[in-house]
Amino acid sequence: MPARDRLAARLDNPPMPSLSPPSSPPLPQPSAQPLPTPGISPWPTALAGLLCLATAMGIGRFAFTPLLPMMLADGLVDLRGGSLLATANYLGYWLGALACALQPWLWRRLGWQGPVVPTRAIRFGLVATLLLTAGMALPWPAAWPWWRFLAGLASALVFVYTSGWCLARLTALGAPALAGVIYIGPGLGISVSGLAASAMVAHSWRAAQGWLAMAALAVVLMALAWPRLQGSVGVTGGAAQADDPPRRGALAAFALAYGLAGYGYIVTATFLPVIARQALPGSVWLDLFWPLFGLGVSLGALLTLRLPMAWDRRHLLASCYALQALGVALSVLLPTLAGFAFGSLLLGLPFTAITLFALQEARRLRPHGASAFIGLLTASYGLGQIAGPLVVAAVLARSATPHDGFTVSLLSAIAALLTGLLIYLLLARRAAPERSALGRP
Repeated sequence: MPARDRLAARLDNPPMPSLSPPSSPPLPQPSAQPLPTPGISPWPTALAGLLCLATAMGIGRFAFTPLLPMMLADGLVDLRGGSLLATANYLGYWLGALACALQPWLWRRLGWQGPVVPTRAIRFGLVATLLLTAGMALPWPAAWPWWRFLAGLASALVFVYTSGWCLARLTALGAPALAGVIYIGPGLGISVSGLAASAMVAHSWRAAQGWLAMAALAVVLMALAWPRLQGSVGVTGGAAQADDPPRRGALAAFALAYGLAGYGYIVTATFLPVIARQALPGSVWLDLFWPLFGLGVSLGALLTLRLPMAWDRRHLLASCYALQALGVALSVLLPTLAGFAFGSLLLGLPFTAITLFALQEARRLRPHGASAFIGLLTASYGLGQIAGPLVVAAVLARSATPHDGFTVSLLSAIAALLTGLLIYLLLARRAAPERSALGRP
């Protein structure tokens, strides 16, 4: 059968997508011989992925960050209540990620026999994100934690199925390099939602109006993505081989280091606008720090495409942790306009790179059991994200002033990132003699 006919058959009868747990962007399985398709452009697929992740991540997860100061100003929540709302969203995302990772087993337990159609799952998650974002405008404070929890679940659903569908389809269309375009989406969504919130503050909008505006923005992004969510493709491929079978201790240390990144960034990512307002009251530039973070996320996604695959991922991860630690430290040591601006950019630049490098290393370490190990990494990262707002809430409750509480919280984030950095360097140093003994570079 000609190659084009084989691809057409696969398009008509798609297999179950291979889904990596979504606290981090799933890495495409490399195909030995991608099947380029004459006449079919890969760009609609890449752009659909970008728009879906911009909606699910930039709005469904992180629109809360620039809107939190508006909720505080309106007296709708206090800092402790804001921390709990953030934790509810992260908990929902974590559980949604695990559910997607275990979805074959869950479907069997529920008696579902048919395959999951990725584009239908994506559309369901997008609609849920829209409705739950709009629901935050309703004057039902008791329901807000549930809305944020369910929004986390919806974000995880969109992230997993968008990644699996886009990466597989781009590989089959002979354009796997366009995968980096997909992960511009979260940063783009963060930047756009942050700029929109800045305009709302300038015009003295209420928080409820802000949530409705975010829902309207989600409608626009969904309308652009919806017609492109067509077709499905599955690919197969191998994984990079590990130097030698890793020890359980090394795998556990790697998972711990990755989880520390979840805690290390989330404190600043959740409370950056609030921290900046306390340090620079009345500044007209306050609401631009969060969009700068989103810009850094997008730039980092593009820069990862330029790095050679031969470079040790543990060294790259250590470098990313150092950048994020420096970004957090600038918020503590230099609470000025320049400090917050450069800190936001440095915090965002390695955000996507960390997840990509960690998944690449996971598949190298466990080429025949990568899914289980990636599941462990996802759980560890998710727990770090959940712990961050809870620690901030506890520290604020015991601090004399909010400034003191945020300072202690940011210092703990720096300590977490530096600990993870040291773990990666120790793992790389421990592996170097073993590679030399085997005659490997």
